[in-house]
Amino acid sequence: MRRLLLLLFLSLFLGLALPAFADESAVAMPQAGQVAPEFHLQDQNGKWHTPADHKGHWVVLYFYPKDFTPGCTTEVCTFRDDVAKLRQQGADVLGVSLDDVKSHAEFAAKYHVPFPLLSDADAKTAQAYGVLASKMGFKYAHRTTFLIDPQGKIAKVYQDVDPEKNSTQVLADLASLKAAS
Repeated sequence: MRRLLLLLFLSLFLGLALPAFADESAVAMPQAGQVAPEFHLQDQNGKWHTPADHKGHWVVLYFYPKDFTPGCTTEVCTFRDDVAKLRQQGADVLGVSLDDVKSHAEFAAKYHVPFPLLSDADAKTAQAYGVLASKMGFKYAHRTTFLIDPQGKIAKVYQDVDPEKNSTQVLADLASLKAAS
């Protein structure tokens, strides 16, 4: 019972059920039409990623609060289950949180994640994308997804996403955006 209460508290604490409070050093979130901010982040396998590595592809860059929490596990599994469809649409999927590479490696192994989970341990990328939040001194990335076009511009921003529906929404919008271009 005590463990269940702790898990419930952590879920609430990480912003899964309560609104986030922006970090005092937060910047404005980039919007559709703007160039996506740069990043240089390491994935669960130790490989480094930058936006230039994905030039010419659509990029689904989704930020999430914490490895192994209920909502984040649901979200990573839905993207995992839809990754083949997203790749068929020409999209690369990248998950980002403030967790370290080791945590991402364990999370990816446990849930068989076939795409990069990027470690933003210094929180600079979350800050650049305007998703850095904190509660009671604990920093995390607010659950937000950016759909970035092949030229590196943000095509769509998804705020306060439902972890179960995020991947489906992105797939539908990706098809519409590709059809319109």
